[in-house]
Amino acid sequence: MLSSVGCIRATNTSLYSICRRQLYSSSKPHLTPKHLTQYFTKHNIVSMATKPVRFYKNLSVDQKARVVGYWLLGCCGLVATTVSVGGVTRLTESGLSMTDWKFAGRRAPRTAEEWEVEFDKYKASPQWKYQVVHSGMTLNEFKFIWYMEWGHRHLGRVIGSCVVFPTLALLTRPWVSNKLKLRLAGFSSLVVFQGFLGWYMVKSGLEDHPESTDIPRVSQYRLASHLGSAFLLYLTMFKTAMEILLPVEHSLSPALQNLRKWSGGVAGLAFITALSGAFVAGLDAGLVYNSYPKFADSWIPSDLIVFSPYWKNFFENTTTVQFDHRILGHSLLVAICAVWVMSRPLVLPKRAGVAVNALMGMGWMQVGLGVSTLLLHVPTWLAATHQQGSLILLTLSTWLYHELGKKKIKMFKR
Repeated sequence: MLSSVGCIRATNTSLYSICRRQLYSSSKPHLTPKHLTQYFTKHNIVSMATKPVRFYKNLSVDQKARVVGYWLLGCCGLVATTVSVGGVTRLTESGLSMTDWKFAGRRAPRTAEEWEVEFDKYKASPQWKYQVVHSGMTLNEFKFIWYMEWGHRHLGRVIGSCVVFPTLALLTRPWVSNKLKLRLAGFSSLVVFQGFLGWYMVKSGLEDHPESTDIPRVSQYRLASHLGSAFLLYLTMFKTAMEILLPVEHSLSPALQNLRKWSGGVAGLAFITALSGAFVAGLDAGLVYNSYPKFADSWIPSDLIVFSPYWKNFFENTTTVQFDHRILGHSLLVAICAVWVMSRPLVLPKRAGVAVNALMGMGWMQVGLGVSTLLLHVPTWLAATHQQGSLILLTLSTWLYHELGKKKIKMFKR
């Protein structure tokens, strides 16, 4: 009879008005405010609805800070999950199954007629024309790719809700520093930007190019921008969460300061390598040379530079894109090994020691995943694991950089 969601979210006054409207709209129009008061008293609704608010108000600033830190970590987990689903969506060619976009989203089709309408929309897309010529597609196959894209979009909306609404509340709190408020506003802006950028990316794959004989796909430039901004959102939220939950309070020797610079360089190189992987995925460049360590029988492929102007080869030539990604991956592993070797004779803070060892192990694992993906002709599960490996590598390098930080940053006013 009562809407529990509406009641829990309401304050004392609004709770009364919401539930009153719902009761009056039910099959018992004779209910009065007296009945409502008796019902609230009997079931202790007002006390239960306001209990979380009263509990939060009684927390100290340090306790509230930890709540904010864990909230940011939870948002990082949501972003990582969405990135993983997005990778599978791209690998299964599901991203172009939905040919329209609504800011608030829409429910999935429920009836056979609604699915036919959705399928007809897809049949007007360039990807369908390619499917008909080469392999065809059944309605059940279409449902799979449609649900992949639909799920990815709704995960993005969940992230938006989990970031934007708490941010709006925290911006009004006097115990939150202006520095943190600025960061939170940046996170929310980046989340909203991500939604529009995602649709801008999908639109590029819905444009018809009759002269092309290749499978329609989204622009690799827009794909790299979409993935890069997601990684940027994840890393900035993760770094902020670490500064809140695991503040650095020790001073650094010159040797540790030098190691910190190297760890920052590793994080930057890992980010660039991940963006390079987005170009590999966007062009299906992983299917060009499925041999290692050589490119077929050559160390340097003959079609490395074939486009004019010269710079286009680095972004549009599948051979060059794969070649660059290999070089960047190996360079990253060398840099990680260098940081690990530099750290051996130093007395590291405990968490920094754990981070540098984990980074070393993950670096070798990521190279192994990349080589295996290449040799096995890019199976979906392995390619998706390789993409998530890049996010883990970025996480560990950012964590190490944080643990070698210079000072504690004030995020809250006490």
